[in-house]
Amino acid sequence: MKKKHIMGFLTCLLVLALVLPVLAGCGGGGSKYKIGISQIVTHPALDATRQGIIDGMTEAGYVEGEDVDYDYQTAEGDMTLVASIAQKFVSDKVDAIVSIATPDSQASVQAAQGSDIPVVFSAVTDPVGAGLVSDWASHDDENVTGVSDMIVVDDDVKIIQQIIPGITKIGTVYNAGESNSVFLTAKLKEACDSRGIEVIEATVSTSADVLSAAQSLVGKVDAIWVGTDNTVVSGLEALIKVCEDNKIPFFPSDDPSIERGGIAAYGFDYYDLGVQTGQMLARVLKAEGASAIAVEKGKVISLSVNTAAAERMGVTIPQEVVDNAKTKYEN
Repeated sequence: MKKKHIMGFLTCLLVLALVLPVLAGCGGGGSKYKIGISQIVTHPALDATRQGIIDGMTEAGYVEGEDVDYDYQTAEGDMTLVASIAQKFVSDKVDAIVSIATPDSQASVQAAQGSDIPVVFSAVTDPVGAGLVSDWASHDDENVTGVSDMIVVDDDVKIIQQIIPGITKIGTVYNAGESNSVFLTAKLKEACDSRGIEVIEATVSTSADVLSAAQSLVGKVDAIWVGTDNTVVSGLEALIKVCEDNKIPFFPSDDPSIERGGIAAYGFDYYDLGVQTGQMLARVLKAEGASAIAVEKGKVISLSVNTAAAERMGVTIPQEVVDNAKTKYEN
């Protein structure tokens, strides 16, 4: 009898040794989730988005190192690496892919097709135009959802006119390879055409091109506006220096770029955008499923101004605009 009990005990141990690793590799059931985070490039807005995602997950009860592990990868602007990162996550059989910015999201959605891995995107301007989802609200056959940073470009043009009355020419620098930037440039033209303002474009392929693109606009424009272009924002200091040296007012489209030296913008706090995305990811992991969750826009858009940057670029922000700003920088 004693021998039989020992054999039975050893058999139980063997079963547990085989079963526990399988359970540990599965999402749920008290085990850790593995999340792949793909980011197109390192810059303050996207970095804040990533931190917001992690903090949003923490608020929802998923603590890093206890309930979830993150595999963070960035292509650092190298478009050839974007698809490789997405494929890596699929090969690793992560529980979900979080993609920050449009190029990463396009690659992630394509790589995840045919698998059961959900994709939750963030900081994507036009998710339908980028081919991520067929519809903002209804995408039952697509294991994809996320949060958009779509801004109202018309509001930016209005604020530019308030600060520079009589403006007739606005320059813009963007990467034509980023579909989000092409979309926003079209919106800029629409907003300017109705006001009799000419838009002069300068395109870039890498952040190293930002300096020469900005220099090409000197003497041709009354101000420069830049959308949420990841390539340009990653090389923003070069553009800001050209604007300061030549007294060209510069208007970006996000709060971190205002802090870095832009004059004014209606935009998102990208940390808040990330928190919203993290909370959405938590819903996906709790078996709600990505296809059942409608794509959302960032919930908070506010005005930010930088009075010192305006002074360096030769303009004064009207007091009314300063008073209406939620965030004010003086550096």
